[in-house]
Amino acid sequence: MDENKELWEKCAAFHGHVCGGLTIGYKAALYAKKLLNLGFSRDEQVVCIAENDACGVDAIQVVLGCSVGKGNLLFHMTGKQAFSIYERASGKSVRLVLKPRPEGMNKEQSFAYYQSCEPEAMFEVKETKLRLPEQARIFDSYVCECCGETAGANWIRLQGGKKLCVDCYQTYDRFHV
Repeated sequence: MDENKELWEKCAAFHGHVCGGLTIGYKAALYAKKLLNLGFSRDEQVVCIAENDACGVDAIQVVLGCSVGKGNLLFHMTGKQAFSIYERASGKSVRLVLKPRPEGMNKEQSFAYYQSCEPEAMFEVKETKLRLPEQARIFDSYVCECCGETAGANWIRLQGGKKLCVDCYQTYDRFHV
């Protein structure tokens, strides 16, 4: 079986269906692999900052090995179909921004259009605007002295001499009464 066909089928199985959005992420991931000479990221070698939380992000996970849990899939929500991909070892990066599709297409036509496009025709290649994030850190955990639930140290707040989670912490805001 063709390697790309097999990858596409893995993306569709992971996502649950095929659609134009999944195709966008799939083609972006393939293009990033080509431009940056990437393989599947077993740890944090490859980082993706997605500017949306739409269907295409699932393909990024399957093809590039980026995931929220590993800390190499991050979001900078702009609502754009854009993906900044970084390769830590070389320091190379690329931002792929989806070009507008022809107007007046319905959902089925849009899917067929994206399926027929080569990645080079779909995306504008730009320099990344955001700096490469540091690698994921492991934090100590603390028990909230109000609700008893455990939270990472970076999420604990001190109030009245107690360690509190962000849910229990009372913020001080005189402007939103």
